[in-house]
This record gives sequence, C-alpha cells and structure tokens, in this order.
Amino acid sequence: MKEYILITGASSGIGYEMAKQLASKNFNLLLVARSEDKLLKLQQELKNKFKIELEYLLYDLSEPNAAQDLYNEIKEHKYLVTGLINNAGFGDYGNFVEMPLKKDEEMIAVNVTTLVGLTKLFGADMVKAGKGRIMNVASLLSFLPFPYYSIYSATKSFVLSFTETVSAELEGTGVIVTALCPGTVETPFHTDAMRKTNAMSANKPVPADVVAEAGVELFLNGKGKKIVGFMNWFLSNLPRVTPDKLMMKIKKNLASAKE
Repeated sequence: MKEYILITGASSGIGYEMAKQLASKNFNLLLVARSEDKLLKLQQELKNKFKIELEYLLYDLSEPNAAQDLYNEIKEHKYLVTGLINNAGFGDYGNFVEMPLKKDEEMIAVNVTTLVGLTKLFGADMVKAGKGRIMNVASLLSFLPFPYYSIYSATKSFVLSFTETVSAELEGTGVIVTALCPGTVETPFHTDAMRKTNAMSANKPVPADVVAEAGVELFLNGKGKKIVGFMNWFLSNLPRVTPDKLMMKIKKNLASAKE
C-alpha cells in the first residue's frame, strides 16, 4: 500500500510551499483545503513534474466533526497516512470584545479542535504501525501572546503545549511529534490592519518557502520544536528575563498600529 503525507491548509502559504518541497523529494501527498481551483492546479503541476501520487480533499476544517469526517473519507479510499502536517489555521486582529464571536469559534475549531482530532485519529494508527511523523504548526505567539491577537495567541499556545505533551507520551512508540514555530511569514494570512502594526515594521515577514524549508527538515528529520529565525528565537525568550507587566506593555505597543 502506498504511503502518503497529509497536509492541511495546503492551497497557499506555508502548506503550499511544503507540498512543493515534499513532492520534490518524491513523497506522495494528500492535500486538504477549501479551494478546489488552487488544489487542482497544484495537483497537476506536481504530478507532472515529479511523477508522484497526489490526491486532494475539499474540507472546511471549521465545521463540526471535520476531523472525523476527513479521517473516515481517507480510510474509505484506503490511503495510508504515515505523515501528518497540521498546517491549517487562521487568525484575526482586533479588540477582543469587538470581534465577531462566530469567527472566534471558527478559529478555535480549525486551530485547536480539528488539529487535536487529526492528531488523535492518525496518531493512533501510527502507534499501531510502530512508525509515523506528525508536525503541528504553532507560532512565535505560542511563547509571546499578543494583545489584539487574543484568540489566535491562545490557540497557538495550546498547539505548542499539546504537541510537547503528546510527543512525550508517544516517546518510544516510533511516532515522532514536532512543532514548527514561525514568526511573521509573508502569506495571505495578514490583513491590512496587521500590516500596519509596529510589530510587522520591526520584524519583517519571512518568505513562506524559507519557513517551509525549515518545516520540511523538522518534519522529516527533527524532534521537539523549532523556532524559525534568530530574531524570533530571541523574542521568544524575552519573557524569561522581562517582568510580566513590562513585557505586556511592550507587546501591546508592538501589536498597536503605527502612529
């Protein structure tokens, strides 16, 4: 049976770039996103160029039971998933009490609920098989929660904590669970409001293919967590040496719009 790597959020940004890089290394891929046009184009491009098996599935991962439904469909097609990259996720920027509740709930569903479900379902299969790799995409904000990104920061803090604990539980099973922690990345993720903040002026976005390269290396060969870029590593460690009150004041300033 042919083995596949499953990538969620594969139609753009980091997921798109990781798909291209893994295809170039001759891995068969299962890609998940909502945009059929983008997935179909990517499928045709990569299959023609690299002669791999590549299938795609259309899913809105914010929907109830998305993880179980996706898992069931993959099992029905008899695709053998030996690698999982939980890349799908989205964020928003603004004052918490003014943001739509529905969008908050959808963010939690994609960034947390579906990620947990896919990790559990495919992780259990991998444990039975005695091998497999799972990588969850966290964030610099996992270490450095920012005001005006309240739900996003909280979900990414969850992803890192969840990944580290599950990784410890699965030690010795043959299943490796890792966390990729990028900072600001040049992707469609960023709204105009985000781009006008002090933080994005001070810490320029990294190209998605550069982050994807670090992610592919971690996924295939690494362990633990990886923060992409020295500046992001430095920022992630600031809370260790900075008083909480001062740290939050700094973060609020960075997250605010440029004057």
